[in-house]
Amino acid sequence: MRLLIALAGVLMVLTILWDTFETVILPRRVTRRVRLTRHFYMLSWFPWTVTARRIKHPKRREEYLSLFGPLSLLGLLAIWAIGLITGYAMVQWAIHSRLNIPDSSVSFGTYLYLSGTTFFTLGYGDVTPVTPLGRAIEVVEAGNGFGVLAIVIGYFPVLYQSFSRREASISLLDARAGSPSSAAELLRRHQAAGALAELTSLLGEWEHWSGGLLESHLSYPLLCYFR
Repeated sequence: MRLLIALAGVLMVLTILWDTFETVILPRRVTRRVRLTRHFYMLSWFPWTVTARRIKHPKRREEYLSLFGPLSLLGLLAIWAIGLITGYAMVQWAIHSRLNIPDSSVSFGTYLYLSGTTFFTLGYGDVTPVTPLGRAIEVVEAGNGFGVLAIVIGYFPVLYQSFSRREASISLLDARAGSPSSAAELLRRHQAAGALAELTSLLGEWEHWSGGLLESHLSYPLLCYFR
């Protein structure tokens, strides 16, 4: 039984680390259907939109929907952290790693506490493993925790830079095509100004913008939830 729990803990850790790699580092779209991140967004986006449909005021509904993108990143980070902490705790509990406290006071909650303090590199030292294997596992977990948090925190500026580049060009379009922008208004304004010839260069610029948009949203699908 303990062997199965240890294997389940290792599998949980590896699954989350691979999902983090695919979501943050891998610069291409992942087509595999079974993904932790994919299921997280499928399960969280549906109730969010159901609630949004109940909001009658359009501006308030848009403000509510715009919260989902940033909050989902924090929720995804929390799920990754909880999964890794639980996975390492399961491994330590399954191998019955000896701790520097009496065995009578050790429970699975104790291993969860040890795993949490190790993952976030708090270094309290009140609960520590005393066996070489247990210490080695904690060293690996500390490295995972530091790496995952650093990578995800570094991932946030990349997302917001891509979002800013997307929105800057749209803001500039208001002067040419109105707000909200439309193709008919774009043609009308250029015709009125006698500047239809400028549309060729303008559409060329937007062709490059569309290519950059496609590349950024395929590499970072989470951008689709930023309104």
